[in-house]
Amino acid sequence: MMKIFYYIPILILVISCSGEKTPTDNKKSEVLELEIIVPEFQAIIDSANVDGAILIYDLQQDKYYSNDFEWAQKGNLPASTFKITNSIIALENQVVQNDSTLFKWNGEKRRFKSWEQDLIFRDAFHFSCVPCYQEIARKIGVQKMNGYLNKLEYGNMDVDSTSIDLFWLVGKSHINQFQQIDFLKRFYLSELPISKRSEEIMKRMMIIQENDEYKLSGKTGWSYNNGVDNGWFVGYIESEGKTYFFATNVEPKNRFDMKMFLMIRKDVTFKAFGKMKVIKI
Repeated sequence: MMKIFYYIPILILVISCSGEKTPTDNKKSEVLELEIIVPEFQAIIDSANVDGAILIYDLQQDKYYSNDFEWAQKGNLPASTFKITNSIIALENQVVQNDSTLFKWNGEKRRFKSWEQDLIFRDAFHFSCVPCYQEIARKIGVQKMNGYLNKLEYGNMDVDSTSIDLFWLVGKSHINQFQQIDFLKRFYLSELPISKRSEEIMKRMMIIQENDEYKLSGKTGWSYNNGVDNGWFVGYIESEGKTYFFATNVEPKNRFDMKMFLMIRKDVTFKAFGKMKVIKI
Protein backbone atom coordinates (compact mmCIF):
# COMPACT_ATOMS: atom_id res chain seq x y z
CA MET A 1 0.00 0.00 0.00
CA MET A 2 1.28 3.50 -0.84
CA LYS A 3 2.58 5.47 2.10
CA ILE A 4 1.41 9.07 2.23
CA PHE A 5 3.51 11.62 4.04
CA TYR A 6 2.24 15.05 4.98
CA TYR A 7 4.41 17.94 6.04
CA ILE A 8 3.87 16.91 9.66
CA PRO A 9 6.28 19.25 11.49
CA ILE A 10 4.85 22.32 9.80
CA LEU A 11 1.29 21.20 10.40
CA ILE A 12 1.98 20.77 14.10
CA LEU A 13 3.50 24.23 14.24
CA VAL A 14 0.48 25.78 12.57
CA ILE A 15 -1.98 23.96 14.79
CA SER A 16 -0.17 24.62 18.08
CA CYS A 17 0.64 28.33 17.67
CA SER A 18 -2.56 29.57 19.31
CA GLY A 19 -6.04 28.51 20.25
CA GLU A 20 -7.59 30.57 17.47
CA LYS A 21 -6.37 30.34 13.88
CA THR A 22 -5.91 33.44 11.76
CA PRO A 23 -6.95 33.46 8.09
CA THR A 24 -3.27 33.07 7.21
CA ASP A 25 -2.99 29.95 9.38
CA ASN A 26 -6.03 28.44 7.69
CA LYS A 27 -4.56 29.13 4.25
CA LYS A 28 -1.25 27.47 5.19
CA SER A 29 -3.01 24.40 6.54
CA GLU A 30 -5.14 24.12 3.43
CA VAL A 31 -2.11 24.28 1.11
CA LEU A 32 -0.25 21.68 3.14
CA GLU A 33 -3.18 19.30 3.15
CA LEU A 34 -3.55 19.59 -0.62
CA GLU A 35 0.11 18.80 -1.36
CA ILE A 36 1.15 15.29 -0.39
CA ILE A 37 4.74 14.08 -0.66
CA VAL A 38 5.08 10.55 -2.05
CA PRO A 39 8.62 9.20 -1.43
CA GLU A 40 7.93 6.28 -3.77
CA PHE A 41 7.77 8.75 -6.66
CA GLN A 42 11.32 9.85 -5.85
CA ALA A 43 12.45 6.22 -5.88
CA ILE A 44 10.91 5.87 -9.36
CA ILE A 45 12.74 8.99 -10.55
CA ASP A 46 16.05 7.83 -9.07
CA SER A 47 15.79 4.35 -10.55
CA ALA A 48 15.26 5.90 -13.99
CA ASN A 49 18.53 7.85 -13.68
CA VAL A 50 16.82 11.20 -14.16
CA ASP A 51 16.13 14.32 -12.13
CA GLY A 52 12.66 15.78 -11.97
CA ALA A 53 9.18 15.52 -10.58
CA ILE A 54 6.00 13.56 -11.08
CA LEU A 55 2.93 15.63 -10.23
CA ILE A 56 -0.49 13.94 -10.07
CA TYR A 57 -3.73 15.72 -9.22
CA ASP A 58 -6.73 13.78 -7.92
CA LEU A 59 -9.77 15.69 -9.19
CA GLN A 60 -12.23 14.08 -6.79
CA GLN A 61 -10.07 14.57 -3.69
CA ASP A 62 -8.66 17.94 -4.85
CA LYS A 63 -5.14 16.87 -3.83
CA TYR A 64 -1.72 16.95 -5.45
CA TYR A 65 0.82 14.15 -5.11
CA SER A 66 4.50 14.58 -5.94
CA ASN A 67 8.07 13.73 -4.99
CA ASP A 68 9.26 17.33 -5.42
CA PHE A 69 6.86 20.27 -5.27
CA GLU A 70 9.71 22.74 -5.70
CA TRP A 71 10.67 21.21 -9.05
CA ALA A 72 7.00 21.15 -10.04
CA GLN A 73 6.89 24.94 -9.69
CA LYS A 74 9.94 25.43 -11.92
CA GLY A 75 9.05 26.62 -15.40
CA ASN A 76 10.35 24.98 -18.57
CA LEU A 77 9.73 25.24 -22.29
CA PRO A 78 6.49 23.39 -23.06
CA ALA A 79 8.01 21.67 -26.12
CA SER A 80 5.49 19.44 -27.90
CA THR A 81 3.00 19.54 -25.03
CA PHE A 82 2.15 22.92 -26.59
CA LYS A 83 0.64 21.03 -29.51
CA ILE A 84 -2.49 20.67 -27.36
CA THR A 85 -2.89 24.43 -27.12
CA ASN A 86 -1.64 25.08 -30.64
CA SER A 87 -4.27 22.65 -31.95
CA ILE A 88 -7.05 24.33 -30.00
CA ILE A 89 -6.07 27.78 -31.31
CA ALA A 90 -5.82 26.41 -34.86
CA LEU A 91 -9.32 24.91 -34.63
CA GLU A 92 -10.77 28.07 -33.10
CA ASN A 93 -9.32 30.20 -35.94
CA GLN A 94 -10.19 27.67 -38.66
CA VAL A 95 -6.54 27.31 -39.63
CA VAL A 96 -7.49 23.64 -39.61
CA GLN A 97 -11.08 22.54 -40.18
CA ASN A 98 -11.10 19.26 -38.28
CA ASP A 99 -8.91 16.33 -37.24
CA SER A 100 -8.79 15.11 -40.85
CA THR A 101 -7.33 18.29 -42.35
CA LEU A 102 -4.46 17.25 -44.63
CA PHE A 103 -0.88 18.52 -44.37
CA LYS A 104 1.00 17.86 -47.60
CA TRP A 105 4.66 16.90 -47.35
CA ASN A 106 6.81 19.01 -49.68
CA GLY A 107 9.38 16.25 -50.17
CA GLU A 108 12.08 17.88 -48.07
CA LYS A 109 14.05 15.71 -45.65
CA ARG A 110 12.74 15.85 -42.09
CA ARG A 111 14.11 14.73 -38.76
CA PHE A 112 11.94 11.61 -38.53
CA LYS A 113 10.68 9.28 -41.25
CA SER A 114 7.19 9.46 -39.78
CA TRP A 115 7.13 13.15 -40.73
CA GLU A 116 8.12 12.48 -44.35
CA GLN A 117 4.61 11.84 -45.63
CA ASP A 118 1.28 13.55 -46.04
CA LEU A 119 -0.36 13.67 -42.62
CA ILE A 120 -3.87 14.41 -41.46
CA PHE A 121 -4.15 16.65 -38.42
CA ARG A 122 -4.68 13.96 -35.79
CA ASP A 123 -1.68 11.98 -37.08
CA ALA A 124 0.45 15.13 -37.14
CA PHE A 125 -0.47 15.50 -33.46
CA HIS A 126 0.35 11.91 -32.52
CA PHE A 127 3.56 11.84 -34.57
CA SER A 128 4.43 15.22 -33.02
CA CYS A 129 5.24 16.64 -36.45
CA VAL A 130 7.11 19.86 -35.72
CA PRO A 131 7.08 21.17 -39.35
CA CYS A 132 3.29 20.71 -39.48
CA TYR A 133 2.80 22.69 -36.29
CA GLN A 134 5.25 25.37 -37.37
CA GLU A 135 3.08 25.84 -40.45
CA ILE A 136 0.02 26.09 -38.19
CA ALA A 137 1.67 28.68 -35.92
CA ARG A 138 2.70 30.85 -38.87
CA LYS A 139 -0.86 30.79 -40.22
CA ILE A 140 -2.27 31.76 -36.82
CA GLY A 141 0.15 34.69 -36.63
CA VAL A 142 1.66 36.62 -33.73
CA GLN A 143 -1.35 38.76 -32.85
CA LYS A 144 -3.91 35.96 -32.72
CA MET A 145 -1.46 33.60 -31.01
CA ASN A 146 -0.76 36.06 -28.21
CA GLY A 147 -4.45 36.93 -27.94
CA TYR A 148 -5.45 33.31 -27.45
CA LEU A 149 -2.57 32.53 -25.11
CA ASN A 150 -3.79 35.34 -22.86
CA LYS A 151 -7.42 34.27 -23.26
CA LEU A 152 -6.60 30.66 -22.38
CA GLU A 153 -4.21 31.68 -19.57
CA TYR A 154 -1.55 29.30 -20.79
CA GLY A 155 1.82 29.56 -19.05
CA ASN A 156 4.24 32.39 -19.87
CA MET A 157 4.89 32.33 -23.59
CA ASP A 158 7.25 34.73 -25.35
CA VAL A 159 5.94 35.20 -28.90
CA ASP A 160 6.96 37.72 -31.55
CA SER A 161 7.58 37.75 -35.29
CA THR A 162 11.00 36.16 -34.89
CA SER A 163 9.80 33.29 -32.69
CA ILE A 164 6.26 32.53 -33.89
CA ASP A 165 7.19 29.04 -35.14
CA LEU A 166 9.76 28.16 -32.46
CA PHE A 167 8.74 29.76 -29.17
CA TRP A 168 7.59 26.50 -27.57
CA LEU A 169 10.92 24.80 -28.40
CA VAL A 170 13.59 27.43 -27.70
CA GLY A 171 13.79 30.79 -25.99
CA LYS A 172 12.23 32.29 -22.87
CA SER A 173 8.78 30.68 -22.91
CA HIS A 174 8.01 28.60 -19.84
CA ILE A 175 5.26 26.73 -18.05
CA ASN A 176 5.41 24.73 -14.83
CA GLN A 177 3.76 21.47 -13.88
CA PHE A 178 1.01 23.09 -11.81
CA GLN A 179 0.17 25.36 -14.75
CA GLN A 180 0.06 22.39 -17.11
CA ILE A 181 -2.44 20.63 -14.86
CA ASP A 182 -4.49 23.78 -14.30
CA PHE A 183 -4.83 24.25 -18.06
CA LEU A 184 -5.72 20.60 -18.64
CA LYS A 185 -8.25 20.63 -15.82
CA ARG A 186 -10.02 23.68 -17.24
CA PHE A 187 -9.99 22.04 -20.66
CA TYR A 188 -11.38 18.75 -19.32
CA LEU A 189 -14.13 20.50 -17.31
CA SER A 190 -15.18 22.62 -20.33
CA GLU A 191 -14.07 25.81 -18.60
CA LEU A 192 -11.89 27.15 -21.43
CA PRO A 193 -13.41 29.93 -23.55
CA ILE A 194 -13.52 27.79 -26.69
CA SER A 195 -16.25 26.20 -28.78
CA LYS A 196 -17.68 22.81 -27.87
CA ARG A 197 -16.71 21.60 -31.31
CA SER A 198 -13.01 22.45 -30.84
CA GLU A 199 -13.07 20.85 -27.40
CA GLU A 200 -14.61 17.62 -28.66
CA ILE A 201 -12.18 17.32 -31.58
CA MET A 202 -9.23 17.93 -29.29
CA LYS A 203 -10.40 15.43 -26.69
CA ARG A 204 -10.62 12.76 -29.40
CA MET A 205 -7.17 13.64 -30.72
CA MET A 206 -5.56 13.44 -27.28
CA ILE A 207 -6.54 9.82 -26.57
CA ILE A 208 -3.39 7.71 -26.33
CA GLN A 209 -4.80 4.46 -25.01
CA GLU A 210 -8.24 3.16 -24.09
CA ASN A 211 -9.10 -0.22 -22.63
CA ASP A 212 -11.42 -1.84 -20.07
CA GLU A 213 -9.31 -0.48 -17.21
CA TYR A 214 -8.68 3.14 -18.15
CA LYS A 215 -8.64 5.86 -20.81
CA LEU A 216 -5.40 7.82 -21.11
CA SER A 217 -5.20 11.20 -22.87
CA GLY A 218 -2.17 13.44 -23.17
CA LYS A 219 0.98 14.55 -24.95
CA THR A 220 4.72 14.16 -24.54
CA GLY A 221 7.32 16.87 -25.14
CA TRP A 222 11.08 17.15 -25.45
CA SER A 223 13.16 20.33 -25.65
CA TYR A 224 16.89 20.90 -25.88
CA ASN A 225 17.80 24.38 -24.74
CA ASN A 226 21.09 25.79 -23.44
CA GLY A 227 22.61 22.32 -23.46
CA VAL A 228 19.85 20.75 -21.35
CA ASP A 229 17.40 18.03 -22.41
CA ASN A 230 14.01 18.44 -20.75
CA GLY A 231 11.16 15.98 -21.14
CA TRP A 232 7.41 16.20 -20.47
CA PHE A 233 4.43 13.89 -20.26
CA VAL A 234 1.15 15.65 -19.46
CA GLY A 235 -2.52 14.72 -19.61
CA TYR A 236 -5.23 12.94 -17.67
CA ILE A 237 -6.31 9.39 -17.01
CA GLU A 238 -9.86 8.23 -16.33
CA SER A 239 -10.21 5.04 -14.29
CA GLU A 240 -13.07 3.53 -12.29
CA GLY A 241 -15.13 6.72 -12.44
CA LYS A 242 -12.26 8.93 -11.26
CA THR A 243 -10.02 11.37 -13.11
CA TYR A 244 -6.38 12.09 -12.38
CA PHE A 245 -4.37 14.81 -14.09
CA PHE A 246 -0.62 14.47 -14.42
CA ALA A 247 2.44 16.46 -15.44
CA THR A 248 5.79 14.70 -15.39
CA ASN A 249 8.96 16.68 -16.07
CA VAL A 250 12.41 15.07 -16.14
CA GLU A 251 16.00 15.74 -17.16
CA PRO A 252 18.64 13.04 -17.76
CA LYS A 253 21.51 12.61 -15.34
CA ASN A 254 25.12 12.09 -16.43
CA ARG A 255 25.73 8.92 -18.45
CA PHE A 256 22.04 8.55 -19.21
CA ASP A 257 21.31 6.48 -22.32
CA MET A 258 19.48 9.08 -24.43
CA LYS A 259 17.91 6.34 -26.55
CA MET A 260 15.73 5.68 -23.49
CA PHE A 261 14.57 9.28 -23.06
CA LEU A 262 11.61 8.93 -25.42
CA MET A 263 10.05 6.20 -23.29
CA ILE A 264 11.25 7.19 -19.81
CA ARG A 265 8.75 10.05 -19.45
CA LYS A 266 5.80 7.70 -19.85
CA ASP A 267 7.46 4.87 -17.96
CA VAL A 268 7.95 6.79 -14.71
CA THR A 269 4.42 8.20 -14.96
CA PHE A 270 2.86 4.76 -15.34
CA LYS A 271 4.87 3.48 -12.39
CA ALA A 272 3.49 6.38 -10.32
CA PHE A 273 -0.05 5.47 -11.43
CA GLY A 274 0.68 1.97 -10.20
CA LYS A 275 1.87 3.18 -6.80
CA MET A 276 -1.34 5.17 -6.42
CA LYS A 277 -3.44 2.16 -7.48
CA VAL A 278 -4.85 4.15 -10.40
CA ILE A 279 -3.91 1.28 -12.70
CA LYS A 280 -2.58 -2.24 -12.26
CA ILE A 281 1.05 -2.81 -13.23
